Amino acid sequence: MQTWAWILILIVCAAVALVAGFLLGGLHRKKVAEAAIGSAEQEANKIISDAIASAEAKKKEIVLEGKDEIHKQRTETERELRDRRKEVQQLERRISQKEEALDKKTNNLEKKEETLNNKIKAAESRLEEVESLKKSQFEMLEKISGLTKEQAKQEILTVLDEELDHEKAVRIQEMEQRTRDEADQKAREIISTAIQRCAADHAAEATVSVVTLPNDEMKGRIIGREGRNVRALEMITGVDLIIDDTPEAITVSSFEPVRREIARLTLEKLVADGRIHPARIEEMYEKAKREVEQTIKQTGENALIRAGVNGVHPEIVKLLGRLRYRTSYGQNVLNHSLEVSYIAGLMASELGTDVKSAKRAGLLHDIGKALDHEMEGSHVDLGVEFAKRYKEHDNILHAIKAHHGDVEAKTITAVLVQAADAVSAARPGARREDVQNYIKRLQKLEEIATAFDGVERSFAIQAGREVRIMVKPEAVNDDKMVLLARDIAKKIEESMEYPGQIKVNLIRESRAVDFAK
Repeated sequence: MQTWAWILILIVCAAVALVAGFLLGGLHRKKVAEAAIGSAEQEANKIISDAIASAEAKKKEIVLEGKDEIHKQRTETERELRDRRKEVQQLERRISQKEEALDKKTNNLEKKEETLNNKIKAAESRLEEVESLKKSQFEMLEKISGLTKEQAKQEILTVLDEELDHEKAVRIQEMEQRTRDEADQKAREIISTAIQRCAADHAAEATVSVVTLPNDEMKGRIIGREGRNVRALEMITGVDLIIDDTPEAITVSSFEPVRREIARLTLEKLVADGRIHPARIEEMYEKAKREVEQTIKQTGENALIRAGVNGVHPEIVKLLGRLRYRTSYGQNVLNHSLEVSYIAGLMASELGTDVKSAKRAGLLHDIGKALDHEMEGSHVDLGVEFAKRYKEHDNILHAIKAHHGDVEAKTITAVLVQAADAVSAARPGARREDVQNYIKRLQKLEEIATAFDGVERSFAIQAGREVRIMVKPEAVNDDKMVLLARDIAKKIEESMEYPGQIKVNLIRESRAVDFAK
């Protein structure tokens, strides 16, 4: 019993000890936790105080920076305001000065206007006096003559017009008849002799060349895969190749004849060689170009030999050679220049003047046509400029400048070149025009003639060499016909360009019709 009691007591004591130990441990842990919490609170308070101090410092720094920025902005604003005030003050001063000047001008203008008004009133009063005096004088004259002012004026003008028309017509007829009597016969002899001694063939030339192919298979080779060969040819040579259904032929088209000739030779060389590709095209193009340049030089030298002209600058010789490939209205310009040189030389020989100058001027008169496709300006101006650059004589320069009548011909050489140029261009078959230009020229000729008062109808005949005009007999008398023909001829000369000359033929016809019954 005692043993169990002791055991029970020991168990109770152990339990009490455990409970006491647990309670003591809890109190210890509580103290430790409270101490840790206290230190954490202190640390937190420290961190918060440090953060507050840092924030205050930052705040002060930002406030200082803001104050500095505000001060800087305020300074700049004040400076700008001062500048603006200065500008405004300057503008105000200028405006006030201008206002003062305007006030002065206004005062001056008012004074001038007042003076002018006074003068106008005085002039008006004097004009009224003059008009009343004039009116009284006219009334007196009308009473004396028995005619009104308009009737008297019309009668005087009618009489004066009739007298002047008659006198002008008589004088024009006398002068024209005298000039014809003295000059026509001699001119006919000289020109006919020159034409007979200079017989030349003519062949119209076009702006296309045709290259013959050995077979139609060659067309495909020239075109190349996806057209690369034909594109390379057109790009290198600068021409248009027309490959159509024409058997065994390709057309080379270009307005520039030298370029067209180089392209034609290039194509012929490629066809003969058989190897057609872009590199070969370029090689053959260079060969053809050298050949054409050599041909141009030889052609120019041959032209000088045929015309009997020497001492010409080599650059002018090259231009002469280029004229071989230049056409005007289908006429080869080099052949035309040689023909003008021959005709001018023959006429100079007949007249006993300087034959060499006439031949030289005739040969060089169209030299500008070798340049007018490449440079701005008319062939006359370009020819004069080029010839002057290479020291041609002033007599030759004047003949070149005057051969189309742009300036008055003041030397015998210039007149001879004008005449020879007209003769060469007017030869039958020498030139050709396309149908459209031909029709337009004839229509314009008829329109010019019909536009004059008193003309009833007009007809362009003889391929535009003559315009036949029917006038109204009641509006145009015989004297006025001479003046009207001259006016129409002048208008045609001013408004149109044409080879040779145009005959203006006026016809006046009065008819009376009745029937016997």
